[in-house]
Amino acid sequence: MSARILVVDDIATNLHLLEARLRAEYYEVALANSGFLALRLAEEWNPDVILLDVMMPGMDGYEVCRRLKARPGTAHIPVVMITALVDQMERVRGLEAGADDFLSKPVDHATLFARLRALLRTKQVLDAFRIRSETAEDLGLQRPDEPPVSVSGAKALIATEDRDEARHLEEVLGADGIVSVIATDTGVAWEWLIGTDFDLAVLSLSLDAGEGLRFASRLRAQGATRDLPVLLIANPDQRNQVLRGFDLGANDHVLRPVGPNELRARARNQIRRKRYQDQVRADLQRSLEMAVTDSLTGLRNRRYANRHLESLLRTNGATVLLLDVDHFKLVNDTYGHACGDVVLRAVADRLRQHVRAVDVVARYGGEEFLVILSDNSQTDAQMVGERLRQAICGSPVLNTGQALTVTVSIGCATATPGNSVEALLGLADAALYRAKAAGRNRLVMAADDALA
Repeated sequence: MSARILVVDDIATNLHLLEARLRAEYYEVALANSGFLALRLAEEWNPDVILLDVMMPGMDGYEVCRRLKARPGTAHIPVVMITALVDQMERVRGLEAGADDFLSKPVDHATLFARLRALLRTKQVLDAFRIRSETAEDLGLQRPDEPPVSVSGAKALIATEDRDEARHLEEVLGADGIVSVIATDTGVAWEWLIGTDFDLAVLSLSLDAGEGLRFASRLRAQGATRDLPVLLIANPDQRNQVLRGFDLGANDHVLRPVGPNELRARARNQIRRKRYQDQVRADLQRSLEMAVTDSLTGLRNRRYANRHLESLLRTNGATVLLLDVDHFKLVNDTYGHACGDVVLRAVADRLRQHVRAVDVVARYGGEEFLVILSDNSQTDAQMVGERLRQAICGSPVLNTGQALTVTVSIGCATATPGNSVEALLGLADAALYRAKAAGRNRLVMAADDALA
């Protein structure tokens, strides 16, 4: 897995040693010998991960990390802080500054590369969502606010064989308002996972007599838990299992004896990242939905209708009803465009209420609507068309004290598999034209001209 790595250290020897090791693994590498240069390269070069020394003159690593996380262009670049300091409070300080992990000098390269692989997997997923979300934003769709910093109300699954440890972890996480449930074996853990949406799984590698790794792998293999952050709890002598856990998809780890502040800092980071990922995914889904939805009526738009018809005509054929609001220009000219919008929304609502869930209703353009039926029966199509016509003209549309009688003309056409969307809609449009010529507020079938 190739990627761009920015290495930051004020000591040239350290820079070049890490550069050589990273290049040997086919990473692209850039070097910065100060915090100020690191901030500039992070903006200009857009690395995938930053390896950041803590002890630097002028601006230390903690301040660099805080500034990186405060800038929109660099906030989501993973940061691994590297230092000779071994005090647990220093690790906590780095994690609270926004670092994703904290490695001690001399750097253990197996640990470093395992962490890089895990961080890069997560970043690649987030980048894919962010690019699509930013594309939607460029098209004029509004981006929602960032998720809250507080993790209060988040749900954590604590899976450990030690009940006393479980209660201790529950108490520690509870200090941040995280609600935890406890499972002392994998069977109970799976029962909880089936019925609850968790924000974090805290997993002991010793669970079920050492089956913690198998459980972590299973989490990643299931669609419902694939994106759930996994924080491993390990003994100091379980280093190799921790590294294997990263390759299996674990997100972070903490060693026993578990420091309360370090656990809280790591849990907060993982929960915030999950919430951000969930929001970006939801934002993308919303953007995709808006791309195929008419903003005025909430119906599907022309793009969606055409694609749906293309799909139907490849295999099953299709039946369509093309509806046009009668004398709509007169409504706009007499009462104004705001009133015209009220009429269009009312027509859309009545169409939506009187079709089946399997049928598709779209605003096709202006005052034209398209109903795509799920079957090709001419008799059923005529019945549906008449029901829709009567639903629209059966009661007036109310607008600020005015009661407007609204009618529609409808053309219906059917096509068999292999015909084109253009040909089918051409038939429906011709039938619609005949309905208007015959006096409007009626349905005309294109049976005589049906495509074979």
